[in-house]
Amino acid sequence: MERPPPDRGVRLEWADMPERIRSAIERWLGGAVVGAVTQPTGFTPGVAARLTVNDGRRLFVKAAGPEPNTATPKAHRREINVVTALPRAAPVPQLLWSHDEGDGGWVVLAFEDVDGYHPMQPWRIDELDRVVASMEELSTLLTPSPLPAAVAGRARDSFSRGWRQLLDERPSRVEYLDGWSRRHIQTLAAIEETVGPALEGDTLLNHDIRADNILLTPDRVWFVDWPHAFVGPPWLDAVGFAPSVTMQGGPPPEAVISRHSACRNADNDAITAAVVALAGFFTHRAVQPPPPGLPTVRAFQDAQGAIAREWIAQRTGLT
Repeated sequence: MERPPPDRGVRLEWADMPERIRSAIERWLGGAVVGAVTQPTGFTPGVAARLTVNDGRRLFVKAAGPEPNTATPKAHRREINVVTALPRAAPVPQLLWSHDEGDGGWVVLAFEDVDGYHPMQPWRIDELDRVVASMEELSTLLTPSPLPAAVAGRARDSFSRGWRQLLDERPSRVEYLDGWSRRHIQTLAAIEETVGPALEGDTLLNHDIRADNILLTPDRVWFVDWPHAFVGPPWLDAVGFAPSVTMQGGPPPEAVISRHSACRNADNDAITAAVVALAGFFTHRAVQPPPPGLPTVRAFQDAQGAIAREWIAQRTGLT
């Protein structure tokens, strides 16, 4: 099996943060940080570290300033709004504290530390089954959404129209596409236009579930990183998750979603429209320049896009 692209961006070390930010964290802690272990997986540029306090406490801190990527502090602010609205029973690490310097400044989130590990790669079937079962439980817990759709946004309004964007950008981007995409781009854009009604729902979705955003412990599956959450149908997270599983050595997407009861009960055309839109997102993003501080993300998106396009061909017969 070909090795999948790395699921990591550029991390800053604890010591690289401005002294005022480290001091603010220690003032809140009422103690000194005596250990900081950077967590390498994940794409967000900035600090992502497990900290040990001089009294033995442990926590996980993520933090970012305006450099190298101005979008990262905004994402952290959005995640604060989302995770504070989640019910305590949700399998999501509790946000203990946050600190926001405002526009042009740093944003810090401090979470309880979960002593877990990411799913193995290649994916093990027993771990995949655990994760999908927990995704089902999560969607039940978050239906109806604990965060109003007016705040979280709706999937029908938020889902990218990548195929349409590629058409609007032609020929500058289309020339970089694979032959299958070039042949079918008009059809794919037309299917993509039908995705809005397919994404109606009242479940709060993570919209970014992948191995690097999952932690396994002996008795629980935890879902981390919530800045992209929105409200939609309960099956959509499984559809978005499936290409990453296949890319990282797991079964084909159809075998992934067949494990999820909401997918089995969903309208087949709705799922196809969502897969087309998902493939459009990955395909469009993969031909853009990499964002500052995320040099590997385009390869990661490109690999998932290739799998999503194959999935479309299987579901539609487009050859």
